[in-house]
Amino acid sequence: MHQEVAQWFRQTARDLPWRGDCSPWGVLVSEIMLQQTPVVRVQPVWEEWLERWPTPAAFAAESPAEVLRAWGRLGYPRRALRLHAAAAMMVEKHDGAVPDTFEELLALPGIGTYTAAAVAAFAFGRRETVVDTNIRRVHARLVIGQALPSPALTSAEMKLAAELLPADPAESVEWNAGVMELGALICTARSPKCDFCPVREQCAWIKAGQPEPTYIPKGQPWAGTDRQVRGAVMAVLRAAEAPVHADLLWGPATEQDAAAAHLAHPAGVAAALGKLHGLNTHAPQLRRALAGLVTDGLAQHSADGYHLPR
Repeated sequence: MHQEVAQWFRQTARDLPWRGDCSPWGVLVSEIMLQQTPVVRVQPVWEEWLERWPTPAAFAAESPAEVLRAWGRLGYPRRALRLHAAAAMMVEKHDGAVPDTFEELLALPGIGTYTAAAVAAFAFGRRETVVDTNIRRVHARLVIGQALPSPALTSAEMKLAAELLPADPAESVEWNAGVMELGALICTARSPKCDFCPVREQCAWIKAGQPEPTYIPKGQPWAGTDRQVRGAVMAVLRAAEAPVHADLLWGPATEQDAAAAHLAHPAGVAAALGKLHGLNTHAPQLRRALAGLVTDGLAQHSADGYHLPR
């Protein structure tokens, strides 16, 4: 099984810039960006990011506002601030380098067990148990015979992943990457391409007759949610070069407000405001979104209005 997945991975793996000859910093940035965000959206931002900030020290020296602007529309922008804090700690405690052990990586701000294991494995060749959604799904089908893994990660899944990990460090890294790629390209959640699977003959799910899932995965809603409103407000603040007065956020501007906004802000702010106003958000939800952004450190409020953190 290990050999078949490894051979398939060598022949068909996507040519992604954070694989192969990539710095540990580039691997870490990719892992943070790829959380809940597809590759097609991450890759162009990642490439711009690494060109602008090729090292943790260069990134740590940047302002939080510029970090959030560069993060753009990747979503979940708190990831950007956590990475910024992690880079600062690397400068302070690791001479500006990404630490190379699971324990040291886990001690960085905003780095969880998955990211620490993934960076230790893919950047430094460590033998670590890497378990993401794709890997969990492949393990569930291939070994257990279930259509989908449990809704939440279990200790039994972690134990299985550890048991499946090859003893040789280099082979373990390739296994982790191969199974992850298999889940992303072949063993997908909704339409698995079983005819192209390199371990089809060993798959417990196929042998069991491909039973249906025991539950229906629920996607995260977007339209009308606080997340959508927060994202629209952040788009306004990213486009603005000066604080945005609260009155402009609450609804379509009067001619006088529009004229003032035109003088104070670039054209992109008007477009972002138009999208925010187009949501027809009720006042309590907008207040909640603004308060949440301030609490999370993604925005600041002063007498002049709302702006990105400085």
